[in-house]
Amino acid sequence: MMQFNTIKIIDIPKITDPRGNLAVVEKNTIPFKIKRIYYLYDVPSDAFRGGHAHKEQTELLVALSGSFEVVLDDGETVQKVMLNKPDKGLLIPTRTWRELENFSSGAVCLVLASDEFDENDYIRDYKAFKSFVST
Repeated sequence: MMQFNTIKIIDIPKITDPRGNLAVVEKNTIPFKIKRIYYLYDVPSDAFRGGHAHKEQTELLVALSGSFEVVLDDGETVQKVMLNKPDKGLLIPTRTWRELENFSSGAVCLVLASDEFDENDYIRDYKAFKSFVST
């Protein structure tokens, strides 16, 4: 069973400047090679995204703008994490069910993923997820 101690907030290095801050993600910032980047935006405040787990893929979520909550479930424990700073990333390991909710107006969620899209890596049914993590 996966332990929640592998879920962590990663500090994204930033350069502070009176003209505006610059956040930098390089190969040493996160513990995997980035193979896919996508972002969520214009999500209605009463909607949720996610609702799945990955068998092999690891992801880093960053709130580039605004805020949202990430509900994480390892099959035994559920925890909520608020993301609202563009220099903090939430590292989500494999075998973790996630749901994103409570998006603020103008929120943008950046996702850096360890693998390209593969539908076979997704577990989209919660009962199937519970069965998968219990083995």
